[in-house]
Amino acid sequence: MTYQETLDWLFNQLPMYQRKGAAAYKADLSNINLLAAHLGNPHTAFKTVHVAGTNGKGSTSHMMASVLQEAGYKVGLYTSPHLKDFRERIKINGELCSKQFVMGFVKKHKAFFEEHQLSFFEMTVGMAFSYFASKEVDIAIIEVGLGGRLDATNIITPVLSVITNIGMDHTQFLGDTIPLIAAEKAGIIKENVPVVIGEYNEETEEVFSTLSRKRNAPLHKAYDFDLMPMQSDLVGDYQKNNIRTVQVAFSVLQGASFHVGIQHIAKGLKNVVKNTGLQGRWQILQEEPKVICDTGHNKEGLTYVMNQLGQERYKNLHIVLGVVSDKDLESILPLFPGYASYYFCKPAVPRGMEVQHLKKEAEGLGLKGKAYPSVAEAFKAAKKVAGTSDLIFIGGSTFVVAEII
Repeated sequence: MTYQETLDWLFNQLPMYQRKGAAAYKADLSNINLLAAHLGNPHTAFKTVHVAGTNGKGSTSHMMASVLQEAGYKVGLYTSPHLKDFRERIKINGELCSKQFVMGFVKKHKAFFEEHQLSFFEMTVGMAFSYFASKEVDIAIIEVGLGGRLDATNIITPVLSVITNIGMDHTQFLGDTIPLIAAEKAGIIKENVPVVIGEYNEETEEVFSTLSRKRNAPLHKAYDFDLMPMQSDLVGDYQKNNIRTVQVAFSVLQGASFHVGIQHIAKGLKNVVKNTGLQGRWQILQEEPKVICDTGHNKEGLTYVMNQLGQERYKNLHIVLGVVSDKDLESILPLFPGYASYYFCKPAVPRGMEVQHLKKEAEGLGLKGKAYPSVAEAFKAAKKVAGTSDLIFIGGSTFVVAEII
């Protein structure tokens, strides 16, 4: 198979959560354990940091990878979903996994994948672990895909676990209360492995404290630390919590024989995009009119993003908005400003919410605008009417941002 045929097979052979939703979710680690054994348990060949959370886990993972790169380590980085290129999920020192490795890995193990009906995410996790082992990375930052306890990445025993925050997202899988969701995320806490909690939440304090005690895992609450403020090239006030979490994480790793100094942390935080290629976090695409995109898509994430948007100066605000079909509109639409002009659209994935439904629900809450058949056409319409002093914001879904970048 060619590279494109290989990707088509990966995406289409079995359901993929990011595209299809609930049909692709597998709340079981038996398959990934079976695959790991088949591959020779590659995840045991290198050290790892495991990162979970409702929001901020992607930014935090990229920040940590950037810092470690600045300290001279060979760093694997596994994240999901990707924006433009499947290989964004698997990087070493910011370099994408090779197309040849993707093709070779699928060709070699395709029969095993089919025999055991492995999910897209299980196959991708196995691919990442094999790639990192074959390239002999010093350490890999592994971002949880969904939840924690039953996520395919949770077969690793990391040197550090990080949980950024807890919010109401993926409730159909993780539970419909903050404590229940926290318990699922806390599933990445391992015996005798230190854990850093990024943000305070009264409802999760007892969950994390109890489980960390049970597992003899030293608990570090980043929000209790009084640290010197640091800056990152990932702009946006909402990154402050992630920066502090990273600072505390490295204070723990320094005690685990990782030679990372304050200069590496400072430089790594300022060069996240350059070192890792991260996109879509309060990313300014152009000026006059200013165009900003952000992948925030749940209540907590969008609260941060809308607060940040409120600090911008502009004459008129235009918002290109699309979401996925399982999004709780009642929780997110009230966060958006009523004075903006809206350009409703449907992201080009099977999970995309029908644009007329989104428009109807939004207008019921006072958000006025027009519906467009695609993200590109919505953005084109916004650019056509926006003046040089206006601002265009693009968001609501990772998939909407992916179509613009």
